Amino acid sequence: RVRKMLSSDLKRLGRFGGALGHQHALAFRPQPLRTRMDNKTKSSSSSIPQRVLCSAATSAKSAKSGRSTLPESSDVVVIGSGIGGLCCACIAARYGYSVTVLESHTIPGGCAHSFERGGYEFDSGPSFFAGIGKESTSNNALKQILDLVGEEIECAEYGGWKAYLPEGTFACQNNEDSYLREIKKYGGEEAVVEWKNLSRIMEPLAKSAEALSFANFRNDIFAALTVGRGGSDFVKSGVLNGGPIDAMNTLNGPFSYLLEKAQVKNKFLRNLIDLECFVLSGVVADGTLSPEMAYMYQERHKKDSKLDYPIGGTKAIIDALVRGLEKYGGNLVLGKHVDEITFDGKGGGANGVLLSSGQRIKANKKVVSNASIWDTYSKLIKPEHLPPEASKLVSSIPELDSFMHLHLGIDGKDLPDELGIHHLVVNSWEGGVDTEANVVNISIPTMLDKSIAPPGKHLIHAYTAANEPFGLWKDMKRGSEEYNRMKEERSECVWKALEKVIPDVRERTELKLVGTPLTHQRFVRRYNGSYGPGILAGKQSWPTATSAVDGLLLCGDSVFPGIGVPAVAASGFIAANTIASFQEHLALLDELDKV
Repeated sequence: RVRKMLSSDLKRLGRFGGALGHQHALAFRPQPLRTRMDNKTKSSSSSIPQRVLCSAATSAKSAKSGRSTLPESSDVVVIGSGIGGLCCACIAARYGYSVTVLESHTIPGGCAHSFERGGYEFDSGPSFFAGIGKESTSNNALKQILDLVGEEIECAEYGGWKAYLPEGTFACQNNEDSYLREIKKYGGEEAVVEWKNLSRIMEPLAKSAEALSFANFRNDIFAALTVGRGGSDFVKSGVLNGGPIDAMNTLNGPFSYLLEKAQVKNKFLRNLIDLECFVLSGVVADGTLSPEMAYMYQERHKKDSKLDYPIGGTKAIIDALVRGLEKYGGNLVLGKHVDEITFDGKGGGANGVLLSSGQRIKANKKVVSNASIWDTYSKLIKPEHLPPEASKLVSSIPELDSFMHLHLGIDGKDLPDELGIHHLVVNSWEGGVDTEANVVNISIPTMLDKSIAPPGKHLIHAYTAANEPFGLWKDMKRGSEEYNRMKEERSECVWKALEKVIPDVRERTELKLVGTPLTHQRFVRRYNGSYGPGILAGKQSWPTATSAVDGLLLCGDSVFPGIGVPAVAASGFIAANTIASFQEHLALLDELDKV
């Protein structure tokens, strides 16, 4: 009965739903997979990567180890080399398909690319990671993909971060006892009791997250066979014990559903949880999927849990994915802009891409777009090839606000080593954490990795995420007097937040780069510089890897399971799995079990 119910609701179940079948299935391994595993040895990255001054040159050199010229065709053509696109490409190549990744920028990585200025290696986007180190046993999709292509990332581990709240400094350590002490300090005993009740209610959902790995997911009828491998443990998790309606609300609804169920009413605790939801997904508890939060809290509060920072910055992650792709015969080509997706005549399916140079590349099996859903449906596909349902979908998806960035190189003299890598500043709870310029994220990765800055210096990336309106910038001309004045005005909130962490940061600054929504739009090709889709859990479903266009798949943070590094890696995994036959997919899962 459970199998039948969940099989029919695979799409609606959201992040951890799906068809639960028995584990017995034909484990056919395709010859290309076996041949490559027999003839390739896993690379070792046990030593810290050697630092170089120019990430663009290094990345380009890595890409050129594949084909030096564009092929006329590939089984799979991936548009964009963000984490989602590279993960899809790695797994598709691991299945034995020929793969070409086309990147418009001269540096791979999309929103996760790194760039060099003045001897500093800056991360352009995410810097908060967990479960990606070589010793990790997490079912983090990114870690699983790296395992499957025989790559490792050397990481520095740390135990937590600091939040500067209106009430005071909140030390968020990676254990629940410490978390409860901080909650009690500002929310009282009532908040502790409510958190414990919430933790108890989250437990079945967290266990279900352990039971079902995104490696098992695909977007077709054969998901019953692949997702079903974890079906027994999923049922044992207890997430279905409250009945089908409760299960649907728990698996596919907002985290606020669990807060109400646990009767969490303490004002401080509700504000704190809204903050953690916003930092993770760009929306507060009323819009964040419950499984995202349950999984995050479970991972963070495990015994001996640690956070990871990749040595060499996010570039180390991208380089590892590129190495894995090329190891299995895939090809990354930089500086190649895709103008449009091509089709087999009017009414036909997607069959390749047209580059701005005029060259066409045929996709023998699938085109996969790692561009945003807005760019894919509005720019890459001509109107005559866009089905009405696709037009309706793209117009219905709200966009989150953009960013203000500060990338700084500072004098590190006398800064204490215990300052820590990550800091979060909240100016006010009034109006909600998602109000304009209210929350500022601060990363000082040189507290863990000295190799990415000159000796005696520190590197800072501070930014407002999903709370800088694009409308303030859309009509401005980059480089104009008005634009430069606006940059200084709108980045002031970031400076003030930084001063809570390093009071004399302005005096220490030797290199300053200010990024705006237009910067974000230009360098990472984000639609309106957006943080991503503002899809609210329980009110609107995430688009899936299977698009409304035949022959085209989607990956990245515009599709299920959403925003964040683990989620976009999972989206790439799902897209690649959907390309493969279910027999190939089951064989790959067998391989993953052995890693």
